Amino acid sequence: MHTPIGGLIEKLNVKLRGHYNYYGLSHNYEKMLGFYRFTKRTLYKALNRRGGKKKMDWEMFGKILTFTPLLAPKITVPLWKV
Repeated sequence: MHTPIGGLIEKLNVKLRGHYNYYGLSHNYEKMLGFYRFTKRTLYKALNRRGGKKKMDWEMFGKILTFTPLLAPKITVPLWKV
């Protein structure tokens, strides 16, 4: 809860990269996109739970993500080339 937002998103991107590398099959993109949306929503809720801070709205959260974006899902293993 006390980690700076930039550092928190960097650590989260490392976890997301590993998840995408493991589950990044060509038929699994929609599930990975759902996981990305779930992660984004959970991060928003976690940042709003920080004590002593003004609650942020989605517009402010979007501005934060423009400077330190979350890693978007991508296909790492296309099944038609295996």
